[in-house]
Amino acid sequence: MVKDSSEMGEVMARDFVEEIKQANHDGRSIRAIVPCGPKCWYAPFARMVNHEKVSLKSLTVFHMDECLDWQGELLARNDPYNFRTFMETYFYGNILPEFSVPVPQRFFPELRLIDLIKGRIAEAPIDITLGGWGQDGHIAYNQARRHPFSKISIEDLRNSGLRIQENNLDTIIALGQRSFGAAYQFVPPMSITLGIKECLSAKKIRLYSDTGSWKQTALRIGLFSEVTAEYPITLLQNHPDALITATIETASHPISEHPEWEFKGINV
Repeated sequence: MVKDSSEMGEVMARDFVEEIKQANHDGRSIRAIVPCGPKCWYAPFARMVNHEKVSLKSLTVFHMDECLDWQGELLARNDPYNFRTFMETYFYGNILPEFSVPVPQRFFPELRLIDLIKGRIAEAPIDITLGGWGQDGHIAYNQARRHPFSKISIEDLRNSGLRIQENNLDTIIALGQRSFGAAYQFVPPMSITLGIKECLSAKKIRLYSDTGSWKQTALRIGLFSEVTAEYPITLLQNHPDALITATIETASHPISEHPEWEFKGINV
């Protein structure tokens, strides 16, 4: 646990920088799955890379996910939910050119590149997956599948791959509340995401959240529940090297603070 968003950003940036520095020291390439968010780590990451002169020339980045419109098309470049625009501005944009990740080593998911990205990921192990989690414990955009006529098992979820999908209504409502004053109409209805199989294939997984109440239940279930397809984050329990970092607010929970409340059959 960390105190606040600022401290978490420093921890997340340092974790990634040290992985890159170790690979550079060993004279090997490094392959990472990188999220769009949380926002607090981009400035510290750029500061550390530039100040410590950390070369990113051997880094290959597979971006986790991207939002799509109702026809499965990429969003406009200036859309606030265009992840590529955000990453090019805040992740790549503040790195000095002499240290930056070469453009051919940046893989942004889109429909026409699904086979290419799957093939590139399969070429060699992923060293580290960085990420967060959603209100239902989704990693990347691997949400709990809520289709009434199409259920999936834990193994189905565990073996899911890069794909496009419709976003769950609860995801849309949560993002609308978080970003648009509950104007859910502005939230992209579809997404393209690396699957759980790709995300969990990494040697190390590091998840972070400073979002507070939106992530509290998912965190508790991820830590203390049995593995369940209803909360994909629970699959981290089976990974040999997974670490979750959360702010104190995110790690708390109102139900746990009120022992006088009784919810039969529910432990949070």
